[in-house]
Amino acid sequence: MEFVKLADGNQLPMLGLGVWQVPDGATTENAVRFALELGYRHIDTAQAYGNEASVGKALRDSGVPRDEVFITTKFHPGRKDPVAEAEKSLRRLGVDQVDLYLVHWPQGGPVRAWPGMERAQERGLTRSIGVSNFGAADLDQVIAAGSVAPAVNQIQFSAVEYRRGLVEACRRHDIVPEAYSPLGTGRHLTNRLATEIAARVGRTPAQVLLRWCIQHGIPIIPKSTHRERIEENGQVFDFTLSDQDMAALDALDRTHGTDRALESTWWR
Repeated sequence: MEFVKLADGNQLPMLGLGVWQVPDGATTENAVRFALELGYRHIDTAQAYGNEASVGKALRDSGVPRDEVFITTKFHPGRKDPVAEAEKSLRRLGVDQVDLYLVHWPQGGPVRAWPGMERAQERGLTRSIGVSNFGAADLDQVIAAGSVAPAVNQIQFSAVEYRRGLVEACRRHDIVPEAYSPLGTGRHLTNRLATEIAARVGRTPAQVLLRWCIQHGIPIIPKSTHRERIEENGQVFDFTLSDQDMAALDALDRTHGTDRALESTWWR
């Protein structure tokens, strides 16, 4: 496993399992169990997903020591207090602390939840704090208003959504951009260029698209509930895409290199 160092000194695995839209119960438990058995050491959940308890049960049942697994959860910004919600998340997860706690989206304004996030970190409920779905302008506001900068900004990011401007904004502030939906929730797997490159290099389209993120230095949290897909998604550290293939994949971008996190927002 490869890692990226966060500004606060903690280390984030370059590969994790995302459990967005995975039903609570056996489906989540099995997906997390498969991932941990296959060597994943980062599980990404959220209060909004409703499956934190199943993530926690799978972690306990796995026998993998807690300190070897990086756990991310996210504050639901429709709720009031990040500290109170973090305490509930810890009870559901069955852990004393998460490794990363993110504001899930900037509902109520980008700075509304940030003082509570800083308190959650001060109280030891989380090792690192960050944001998700924040654009460059949102990051500027948080940094200006807070005493601690976000360590991570988890964003929709893929070869088709190559948000260069937002990645550059993150890095100017020493914030690690992290990709969710790096496969476009499966939509990008049939992309003709990705398919052609995969055939040429002896890999799958998913591996090519995930490797593209890794070579851009972007941690990834692809979602799957199938053991064979989870295994396939993890096999991205033993090959390299050429500069020509990287440039061709870069050109798939449909966002015009935006510094925005999303083209439309669901919370306004």
